[in-house]
Amino acid sequence: MKPQVIRSDSMPQAIGPYSHAVKLGGVIYVSGQTGIDPSTGVVPGGDFEAEARQAFANLRTVLEAADSGLDYVAKVTVFLTDVANFAPMNALFGEFFPENPPARATPTVVLPRNLRISIEAIAGARDA
Repeated sequence: MKPQVIRSDSMPQAIGPYSHAVKLGGVIYVSGQTGIDPSTGVVPGGDFEAEARQAFANLRTVLEAADSGLDYVAKVTVFLTDVANFAPMNALFGEFFPENPPARATPTVVLPRNLRISIEAIAGARDA
């Protein structure tokens, strides 16, 4: 079985040589989605919440392009650059995953381009 690369014009440009998502069988592996707005190519101005909200929206966009959705996510890793942003991220996580939330890890890391959040996920496909 060969991996299928997921592409969509509505997704932000990748910051490197990788695919936004790959589907293998009935499983979708989503690369880290940042808070870069696909329509402008920049992070929304303002506080952490605006950037994080865009990252969650980008995750949803990639999943939809892969014929999946947030309700098919089994595991999420949310990378934060500052543990002080855990509470607002947690509130958004509850908003985007209101019922039956997926498993999650939230490590603190250094991200490129002064980004403050990156979200990767493993999900099932609707057709699986």
